[in-house]
This record gives sequence, structure tokens and C-alpha cells, in this order.
Amino acid sequence: MEIRKAGSQASVGGSPEWFTGSVRIDPLFQAPAPARVQSASVSFEPGARTAWHTHPLGQLLIVISGCGWAQRDGGPGEVIRPGDVVWFAPGEKHWHGAAPNTAMTHLAIQENLNGKVVDWMEPVTDEQYRAGTKG
Repeated sequence: MEIRKAGSQASVGGSPEWFTGSVRIDPLFQAPAPARVQSASVSFEPGARTAWHTHPLGQLLIVISGCGWAQRDGGPGEVIRPGDVVWFAPGEKHWHGAAPNTAMTHLAIQENLNGKVVDWMEPVTDEQYRAGTKG
């Protein structure tokens, strides 16, 4: 058994390479092999969001506070609120982040495949964000 005490891992800012706006990432766990799962709490200030990206084995989001948006490539933007659980299939291109005027925090859970949990792509433009948050 291993217990990671709250506050025992440093928060990091979301890299401007992969995020637009102010984002804080709080690592929760990275399971030791042979397990592949890892998780973080990700907090987005209003208007902040990820770049487009995919996950080789998919991603699960659990919204824990605020109001946000999620969109898969080619689909409409969907509002996400506390208690909502979002599943992105392996290789599904998507983005997620806060609503324009409201912060949002979610737990992100994904698995490692050959050392990789995410493939980052281009930023979500302001135009794409505005269109995606109109629902």
C-alpha cells in the first residue's frame, strides 16, 4: 500500500505549448509497472483550454468543479459540469477546458502506452473555442 499525502507533489503550470490561458496541473498518481494508469487534477481559469490532442489508450475526465467544455474533432462542443464523466476513445482528437467566464477543474485519468500518454497537436484557436463553446 502507498498513500500519497495531499500537497506532497508540486503543482506545475500548464505549458504554453499545450495549453492556452492559465492552467494548473496537480499530479495525483502514476502507478508503478505493470500498471499503466496515471492521473492529475487539472484546473483551468476562465477561457483556458488544452490544445487539440489524442491519447493512445483513451482518456477519462471527471469534472469536480466549475463549468467547462469538451469537443471532439468534427463534433459539437459539449458543456461539462461537476459530476460529469467524459470518455475520449483511443486516438480521438479532442480538446477540453473552462467556459469563457467560469473556471473548471477535472480529474484526468489515462494509461501509458510505451512511455506515452498523450500526443499534442495544434492549439485550439480563439475562433474554434468560441464556436465550440456555443453548444
